[in-house]
Amino acid sequence: MEQTTLGIGTRLQHTQYGPGVIVGLRYATYLISFIHHGIKEIDKTDEKLEEIIPENVSEETETHSEAEKSLLKILRLWGGITEIVPLGEKWLKGTMLLQPADKSLKPKEIPIDDFFHKIVMLRDRLRVLEQNINSNKKLSDEDKVNIQQYITRCYGSLTTFNVLFKNKEQWFVGEKGGKEE
Repeated sequence: MEQTTLGIGTRLQHTQYGPGVIVGLRYATYLISFIHHGIKEIDKTDEKLEEIIPENVSEETETHSEAEKSLLKILRLWGGITEIVPLGEKWLKGTMLLQPADKSLKPKEIPIDDFFHKIVMLRDRLRVLEQNINSNKKLSDEDKVNIQQYITRCYGSLTTFNVLFKNKEQWFVGEKGGKEE
């Protein structure tokens, strides 16, 4: 790899260690957190490195707190680690009752916390899918846009569940952008 000024948060592919993210910078090396091999110190000119998505490209050294923020962001994207998303206070310890139209059938009661957790996991998996599509080198830009439209529609279909979220900035947003549902 020719570029030697990639910053913390840059996603890379290494032919020996697989996918990773730069979590630290040294004069001649990167500290890279690989998904399956942990943190390794790799020479900046290592031919086995391939840049996927550059971040913070500069020659500046970042602080530990900035590195921690970048690492947490990357771990969420690559590792399936979910963001802590609070349930709206009025729903805490609540239940959902799914009542069949046929009253002779037994209803199903589900804790809202469990249902909400599944909704958040779905959202996180859609985000990972989005990242994988956007970084895929085999898909054309047109294919990426076409697939992305379906993901956006999925987000739009899930806006019904925004009522469960405590924080509006964590809501699902479909094609219309910031319009409230």
